[in-house]
Amino acid sequence: MTINIGIVIVIAVVAALLGAVGGFFLARKYMQDYLKKNPPVNEDMLRSMMMSMGQKPSEKKIRQMMQQMKNQK
Repeated sequence: MTINIGIVIVIAVVAALLGAVGGFFLARKYMQDYLKKNPPVNEDMLRSMMMSMGQKPSEKKIRQMMQQMKNQK
């Protein structure tokens, strides 16, 4: 009982494509859920954090903090 090499190659290619497509959609779903649970920090969030710590947020300070966070990545 011999298996044709062409059939084996076709099955391997189809399996690889299915794995790639499935992996893409799983990764996409994971990232959407992650960003929903942990949204990126924006200027309004920084203002509210500073106010809750008793600091008066100035625009200059907010912009500096945002720039520092961007440079950190």
